[in-house]
Amino acid sequence: MRISELASATGVDIETIRFYEKQGLLPEPEREDNGYRSYAAAHLERLSFIRHCRALDIPLADVRRLVSFIASPLEDCGDINQLIDQQIARVKARLKSMRALEKQLSQLRARCKEPHQGQECGILHELVAAAHGEACACHAPAHVSAASNQ
Repeated sequence: MRISELASATGVDIETIRFYEKQGLLPEPEREDNGYRSYAAAHLERLSFIRHCRALDIPLADVRRLVSFIASPLEDCGDINQLIDQQIARVKARLKSMRALEKQLSQLRARCKEPHQGQECGILHELVAAAHGEACACHAPAHVSAASNQ
């Protein structure tokens, strides 16, 4: 199959497929007499595997490690478990950060309950105050948060 067919079958952009080839994640396909790439079922399977890993937000370096395990099926899978445990930890940290962001945005939103002129908008006042390094509804003043990080 041609690259456009592979892209269509997997939902992966053509440039991304070429990138994966350059990165060694996807083996280079054979070339037809006219120079076109000719992808096989193995390419489709590998690309689908990579796409699934990326949908789980697994970094490319870790996808590369997983691909190497596919090539060595008799190796112990302890490293695979560790890799997934690390990904779970990254996701948990991101969720914690997102919950904090949601709280900050909710605090900011509470500053302007009803629509009115921009000059009276509590949200804008808070954002401008923060830009000046002052405390706002969603953040401590710059000098306080810098001191608390030490």
